[in-house]
Amino acid sequence: MLPTEGTGFWPCASPLRDVGRTTVESFSIMSNTSARQLSAITFPEELPVSQRREHIMAQLAEHQVIIVAGETGSGKTTQLPKMCLAMGFADHGMIGHTQPRRIAARSVAERVAEELGQDIGATVGYQVRFTSEVSEDTRLKVMTDGILLAEIQHDPTLSKYSVIIIDEAHERSLNIDFLLGYLKRLLVKRADLKVIITSATIDPESFAEHFADATGQPAPIVEVSGRTYPVEIRYRPLTQQALPDDPDDDADDLEDARDPLDAIADAVDELSREAPGDILIFFPGEREIRDAAEILGPRVTRNPRLANAEILPLFGRLSLQDQQRVFRPGKYRRIVLATNVAETSLTVPGIKYVIDTGTARISRYSQRTKVQRLPIERISQASAQQRSGRAGRTSPGIAIRLYSEDDFNARPEFTDPEILRTSLASVILHMASINIIATADELDDFPFLQAPEHKQITDGVTLLTELGALNTGNPVTVRGRGGRRMTRTFKAGTITPLGRRLARLPVAPRLGRMILASEHYDVIPEVLVLAAGLTIQDPRERPEEHRAAADELHKRFTDDTSDFSALLNLWNYLHEQQRDLSGNQFRKLCRREFINYLRVREWQDLVRQLRQIAREVGLKIGSRSIDAVSHHDGVHKALLTGLLSHIGSWDERRKHYQGARGSRFAIFPGSGLFKKRHDFVMAAELVETSRLWARQVAAVEPEWIEEAAGSIAKVNTSDPYWSRRNGTAMARQRITVYGVTIVADRPVRYYNVNRAAARELFIRHALIEGDWNTRHHFFKRNLERLAEVEELETRLRRRDLLVSEDALFAFYDARIPEHAVSQRHFDAWWRKQRHEDPELLDFDPTKLLATDTADLDVDQFPDVFIHPTPTGDVELPLHYEFKPVAALGADASGTGQPPGPQTDGVTVTIPLALLHYMDQQRFDWLIPGLRTELITALIRGLPKPIRKHLVPAPDTAQAAAEQLAAHADPATDDFYTALGTFLRQTKHQPIAPDDWAPDKLPPHLRFNYQVVDERGAVVGTSDDLHALQRDLAGQNQTALAASLTEAAKEHGVRLPKPAKRGGRPGRPQPKSARADTARDAPKPPPGPSLEPKTGLTSWNFGDLPATVQTSIWTGTAHQQVTGYPALQAEEHSAPSAALVILRTEGEQRAVHRGGVIALLQAELPNPQRYIMDHLSAAEKLAFAHSPYPDSAALVTDCTRTAIDALIPDELPMTESAYQACKQRVHEELIDTTFKVTKVVADILNLSRDVDRSIRKIRSLALAAAAADLRAQHEQLIGPNFVSATGWAQLRHLPRYLQAMKLRMEKLDAGGALQRDGLNMQVVHGLEQAYGDLKAQAPAGVPTPAAIQEIFWLLQEFRVSLFAQELGTAASVSEKRLRQAIKAAAALLH
Repeated sequence: MLPTEGTGFWPCASPLRDVGRTTVESFSIMSNTSARQLSAITFPEELPVSQRREHIMAQLAEHQVIIVAGETGSGKTTQLPKMCLAMGFADHGMIGHTQPRRIAARSVAERVAEELGQDIGATVGYQVRFTSEVSEDTRLKVMTDGILLAEIQHDPTLSKYSVIIIDEAHERSLNIDFLLGYLKRLLVKRADLKVIITSATIDPESFAEHFADATGQPAPIVEVSGRTYPVEIRYRPLTQQALPDDPDDDADDLEDARDPLDAIADAVDELSREAPGDILIFFPGEREIRDAAEILGPRVTRNPRLANAEILPLFGRLSLQDQQRVFRPGKYRRIVLATNVAETSLTVPGIKYVIDTGTARISRYSQRTKVQRLPIERISQASAQQRSGRAGRTSPGIAIRLYSEDDFNARPEFTDPEILRTSLASVILHMASINIIATADELDDFPFLQAPEHKQITDGVTLLTELGALNTGNPVTVRGRGGRRMTRTFKAGTITPLGRRLARLPVAPRLGRMILASEHYDVIPEVLVLAAGLTIQDPRERPEEHRAAADELHKRFTDDTSDFSALLNLWNYLHEQQRDLSGNQFRKLCRREFINYLRVREWQDLVRQLRQIAREVGLKIGSRSIDAVSHHDGVHKALLTGLLSHIGSWDERRKHYQGARGSRFAIFPGSGLFKKRHDFVMAAELVETSRLWARQVAAVEPEWIEEAAGSIAKVNTSDPYWSRRNGTAMARQRITVYGVTIVADRPVRYYNVNRAAARELFIRHALIEGDWNTRHHFFKRNLERLAEVEELETRLRRRDLLVSEDALFAFYDARIPEHAVSQRHFDAWWRKQRHEDPELLDFDPTKLLATDTADLDVDQFPDVFIHPTPTGDVELPLHYEFKPVAALGADASGTGQPPGPQTDGVTVTIPLALLHYMDQQRFDWLIPGLRTELITALIRGLPKPIRKHLVPAPDTAQAAAEQLAAHADPATDDFYTALGTFLRQTKHQPIAPDDWAPDKLPPHLRFNYQVVDERGAVVGTSDDLHALQRDLAGQNQTALAASLTEAAKEHGVRLPKPAKRGGRPGRPQPKSARADTARDAPKPPPGPSLEPKTGLTSWNFGDLPATVQTSIWTGTAHQQVTGYPALQAEEHSAPSAALVILRTEGEQRAVHRGGVIALLQAELPNPQRYIMDHLSAAEKLAFAHSPYPDSAALVTDCTRTAIDALIPDELPMTESAYQACKQRVHEELIDTTFKVTKVVADILNLSRDVDRSIRKIRSLALAAAAADLRAQHEQLIGPNFVSATGWAQLRHLPRYLQAMKLRMEKLDAGGALQRDGLNMQVVHGLEQAYGDLKAQAPAGVPTPAAIQEIFWLLQEFRVSLFAQELGTAASVSEKRLRQAIKAAAALLH
């Protein structure tokens, strides 16, 4: 609320430099009225203080300070100032008389003026808040204690006063305590100043001791008895004991509480039966007064003894006219409803009866939430006595206490002094502004009557620091002479220039701060309206019976983001209506729209007064209208400067606002923001009832809070990191204001926080690690030199060759200036420095190595691997990676592979076109630099019985490596054979090939193979060369064909244009890098090439060379490769052939025969119709049950097989040879086809018989044999089986089928089941080995002939086992088959 004189808020004052210079001449400005003109002053003899006036005046003449302790009704308040007038003190200066309340100050001044027979404002005047009835003739000034404190600002020695009377000192308000301490200091300098302290008979000794003289003698105490009449005390507690009507019913044993308003009405009824007299009822607040008036109205009307009684309210904010009604007795009985303003000082005439509710609103300051609260509390015994004393001022009376006597006895004797239950912010600010204290710490030495707790002082300092009135001790930016900005640090707790301006405003420090900030944001009119509006009670009323209607009318002003804007909307509305309506119409409008007219008038008066104050402190208000929309941000920024400790952030998890200092609050239901959630809000006040509520709330932006907080905000900068994009070190910044997080994770430039650390991060990350975007030439040169050393480290598998980062940092640190803390600063410096010394920042290559280069054998780690091929040695590029891992064994990871990255070690790059040339035995040798380590690992992987003879393994490996280097040739010798031979000769330990465990070697001791195509793109990577050759066989063939296209052209083959050459193979590279590599690769020597061609139906491409050759770039040099042209049959509906280039001569033979057959079939007339017309009936019947779609398809396939039978073993490679072959085939095709159809008819008949016999097998004992027979039958007789089998093997199919029939006959005869089972196990074992062999065969290329031959050997082997009597076409056995499988596998590798 807006501060009043009684709440202790003062403006700033000038320094106390002239204290002590006051003389008697300073009083010459007083009125010309002399004491002699007041000689007729009379003192009512019936007042006890009048009876002791001689003694009082004698003590006052003799002592500088006297204490007058008088009971209620003694007359001390009105008679003591008259005594001072009578003694002539007014001739030397005004007599200042302070009252704790405005209403008391006005009533006392009027009473004294009446007794003196003068008008108010003449000899006797008063000043309260913004109202002053003081003239040049005023000699007695009655004022609130707050007004006297405000005058200290302009007159630190109170030079215009000759006497200061502090009335009702026992109330111990904050202002009274400060005045008592200030006067104690001032009396030392103002020996002429008289001080009178009046108090009830409540501990007057404490005042006497406080004003003890230099000798320690306490000030004299003059006790005056009260002029009171007997007062009967009646206790009517709100609880009453129920009658025990039912002993078994425990529910009746509790006390039933009455409604307080009913209890008050009952007490009024009780007092109405007594003798006539006015009734004074004490309430804690205005709201309770209004509620009681509503209840008492009907009760009074129904009570004949209270007929025509008036119900009059009395509280501090009541208008002067309404207050005067209380002090003007009428002809009817009165019931006065008052707050505690009627406890002291005031004498309401006619009061004979008092009803004491026993409660009052007592201001208390919450140390936890920093909130000034006004809770309703039980009054003390002293306050209760003061209230009951009001009934005996004019006649015997009765006081009814609405609580029990036990409750009264249990209450505290006195009310705590306000200084112990309030914030000391205003006290500290005012004392600092008049230089009584330099810092808040000096407040401990101030002569308070009762010193406040240190915690209260701390809270006051905290508030003033929040408002910017006191320095924080942190560096601040100020304007020096000439307008230049500079950073200065002031002692913590000293007053700031803003604090001095704030002290000049007689308003609460929070509101004063808002007003001062409004000047900066150009929102003075709006903030003044809000400051006044926050002082008064809300003009919008919500009567219980019309609450819905009131809410609907008030909704017009609501702003869903700010209650302050709603208040401005209300102000504008009222201003417009008042301008357009007459006074009476405006009052009716307010009543109709539930707006309190009196509060509106008070609001308007306060705004006018605040405008006057603002002008006095130099604020330019202007005449513009109030605009809540256009100035929304500015208004709230200004308000925020005074409400920093009332901010809150929404906590989504707890569903409330997290406030300052760990508090939690909710928005009051009456707020426009109650149903909405905002990230940040501020509140005008925090009121604690059942919970902490925020009233008058507005949403704010975190940027506004940060701006308003200034140096108060706590900035925590952490987690510094390097930002390549920003080119500087960054950090995470967290900003809190009183524990409320305003900024959670803001990136900031670290050099603004710690320049030294930011510079170090710049050097380490940008200059050393290269994590920045730059084109500086020195940096490029340094990277190249570092890369050379790092490559050497990787190749040698060491990490101790390059000097440490600290050494590199020291190099840059010694050369770069301290102000180069980021890339921007560095670039600005280097642009100038490079012209003076361009090599200043260049590394010295000789100083980058931490080891002597003479100890390094780089030749052991070559750049290329030499691999022999049929056309010469191939140089394959090597790439080194050093990613060491612990070799835990093959099974340590659970995957059968050693742990760690598989690229650790050496990677060899192989062109795709040369992949089929690669021999794993050549790569087993690894590189010379790792060979000793390789042998050591192999020895340690041997079985223990062997390994124990080879220890120590490193020494044995070193000897073996030296021996192999001297006597073995990696280009021709097998590594494991050579190593085993050496160990057998030197260690006498034979080692079988299967004893070695190369699969358990750590990754860096095995080559990693990287296959690249002609563009340099990686098409396969693995440490298993055989797997790569198998999986990439098709791509290998395609690449080879593409590279040999031009070679075919050189031999006269006319094909489409050759494919473009690719780039240099190597490591996986981005597209742009591959393009650069291809562009930089040396041009190969000219040579022939060949490109495949499809859809051929005639030999129109000239002669085919037996081989073609071309050069392929291997990464280091050009290598000659050989291709084998051939025709390949295409799988289309119409016969055609494709011209392809194969990798080996064997593939050429296997493929070319089918291609020639397809080409002949396409060129020769199709004899299908003729053949079908001349088939025998038996053949036609057999053909009808074939696996072919129809007989025509079968005849076509037989024709293809007939051509196969007619083609010679020496396949045609020239056009003339092909034409000769074509002529022969054309002549014999029909006869040969009939031969084929006859064999096929026999095969189909036998196949039908075999299938029937298999289907007839029902015995479970023969189920395995039946399954084996069915699988064999499906292998032999399937789709296109005629041409797929070929004429050479087709003639043997009848025998294979006959063997199956014999096998089933033997099984049917019995006795052969066991033998058949054993034979079948042998066959299945061989077939499993054959299946594994086919899985190893290259994909995408023709199956090698050796593997195809094994299938037919298996069929012959079945004949030898199950139908030996039929004989075999070749000698076959299990052993020979396994040898054949092994030989074929060797060919694959």
